[in-house]
Amino acid sequence: MRPRILVVYYSQTGQLRQILDSVVTDIKGKADIEYAVIEPVTPFPFPWTALQFVDAMPETVEHLPCAVKPLSSELLNKDYDLVIFGYQPWFLNPSQPTTGFLQGDLAKLFKGKPVVTVIGCRNMWLHAQEKVKEYLGGLGAHLVGNIVLTDTNPNLVSTLTVMRWSFKGQKGASGLLPAAGVQDEDIAAANRFGITIYQHFVDSNLIDLQRSLLAQGAIALKPGLVILEQRGIKNFRLWAKFIRRKGGPGDPARAGRALMFKNLLLVAIFILSPISNLTAFIKLVMKRHTLLRDVEYFRQLEYQEGRL
Repeated sequence: MRPRILVVYYSQTGQLRQILDSVVTDIKGKADIEYAVIEPVTPFPFPWTALQFVDAMPETVEHLPCAVKPLSSELLNKDYDLVIFGYQPWFLNPSQPTTGFLQGDLAKLFKGKPVVTVIGCRNMWLHAQEKVKEYLGGLGAHLVGNIVLTDTNPNLVSTLTVMRWSFKGQKGASGLLPAAGVQDEDIAAANRFGITIYQHFVDSNLIDLQRSLLAQGAIALKPGLVILEQRGIKNFRLWAKFIRRKGGPGDPARAGRALMFKNLLLVAIFILSPISNLTAFIKLVMKRHTLLRDVEYFRQLEYQEGRL
């Protein structure tokens, strides 16, 4: 009997859908694959204005999500053997539509199911995945794999290209800057993961799936990212509360504080990230075993509350 696979995702730009299509492209003839698209009741703008972008931060960080549209009754009434869940982090957390789905009745699709998460982002995903692990555990789902595709350009370059894409809508290369987002060749190469997922499923060996995915390069994680997220999430939580004291989403009273956060974010990206990489190198020398244990933890599927 052919496996029934449900691919659930939210993609603001369409890039995540391309990644997911690549993952399953080589198993379409071996499995029955259906897609469930998470759609906000009120769509988020793209491209963003600077204020729209930072105004989405407080509710994202505090997991106060947007409402999402219901899925079709046909999808809800089917039984699937495996779920592939694609999402994008916003502000070190799952995007608001992703959180809205995970907090709602629609997520009952995941109950008792093996789930493979697929993340497409610039470079920061650790805390978002920790929250997704927590949600999946609460839903009674079984996380059996995680695949992460990131922009592999240097930090400064990827920052400039994602800003051009997010605020001007221009993804393609221009001037001295390459195209924004995950590289096309990495998206195309993601097809290697589909066969691995399929083979482990038909062999009833999902417990070893993540080991095989990692051997194929499913997650590349630098120690500096761990330190950067440990520091960043604390500041994001403080700023989320600070901004929300002036009102809810779109309230003009909080615009000043939101724009203050924008300026801080630019400083963090352009100035603090290189410092954190240097700090990570020093920590790697002084506390090598501790930091390497952290890196290994985030490459795996186990959930330990409070790791970030």
